[in-house]
Amino acid sequence: MPRPTARVLTLLELLQSGGTRTVAELAGRLGVEGRTVRRYVDQLIDLDVPVESVRGRYGGYRLASGYRLPPLMLSDDEALAVLLGLVAGRRSGLTTTEHTASETASAKIRRVLPKHIARRLDTLLEALAFTDQPGDFDTPDAGVLLTIADAVRHRRPVSIRYTDRDGRRSERTLHAYGVVAHAGRWYVTGEDARIAEDRTFRLDRIADARTLPGSFEAPVDAGPAQRVLSGFATAGYRHEVTLRVHGTVGQIRAHLPASVASLEEYAPVAGEDRATERWLRVELRAERLDWLPPVLASLDRPFVIERPDELRDLVTALAGRLASYARQA
Repeated sequence: MPRPTARVLTLLELLQSGGTRTVAELAGRLGVEGRTVRRYVDQLIDLDVPVESVRGRYGGYRLASGYRLPPLMLSDDEALAVLLGLVAGRRSGLTTTEHTASETASAKIRRVLPKHIARRLDTLLEALAFTDQPGDFDTPDAGVLLTIADAVRHRRPVSIRYTDRDGRRSERTLHAYGVVAHAGRWYVTGEDARIAEDRTFRLDRIADARTLPGSFEAPVDAGPAQRVLSGFATAGYRHEVTLRVHGTVGQIRAHLPASVASLEEYAPVAGEDRATERWLRVELRAERLDWLPPVLASLDRPFVIERPDELRDLVTALAGRLASYARQA
């Protein structure tokens, strides 16, 4: 028969899973009577675990939000999920400002794990390999990230101090639509209230964020992730490129994703499959053009360069080099 201490810890684990648990439910899970459940709750409260009582027909017990995090108990699978998440976050750059935070969190989890579980997890992490190299990204301040996320949820304007890629600093009022993680970085997309236009900002370039009074209505035509990708594809760069490519949407997107190029899709005629190859217009902006000829070659689809002429010359030069390589013995 489980000892009372084991049942108290089981009660804590049940409460940590979230929601309100009725006395009857807890008694059934613990195999005790209702009054014993109440005694166990009192023991948790004596240990400063913030358990609160909920009255009413569907009342019971739940963990209250407190100043201290209640003790966490993780199963083998949960510990593995947390450690793998910390490793993946560290490699992808999606961490908070403190680079050591994920490592200290990993160390704390490892320290309290039973030895046999810790050994198995260490074995997995030692055997784990990645096909990509770990990123070296500037990470956002955790306070900025949480402030903006709260402003998104409650549709509150937020004042930010921002430094752009050229080092220019400005203070803006943002109606933030959402926070987006893309390619190892954090972004916030929303309306810049001063110019009444949508903008996307890198969170690691925001030095300060303060919630302002008032509220706003977020548009429903496109989600934050799509807005970020569209913003990348239409950002102002040195060259504006327009192409027509004969192929399917999937064939083109495999080499020119939405974050790089915008694609004008035509509605298929009656009875035509969307996967049917047809001429599609592709538009993108780029600071340099030298990377585009190899991409167009890898497409292996007929294409027409509408602009600029410089790209046409680069593609012709690449074709000549490839032909000369192919003729070599």
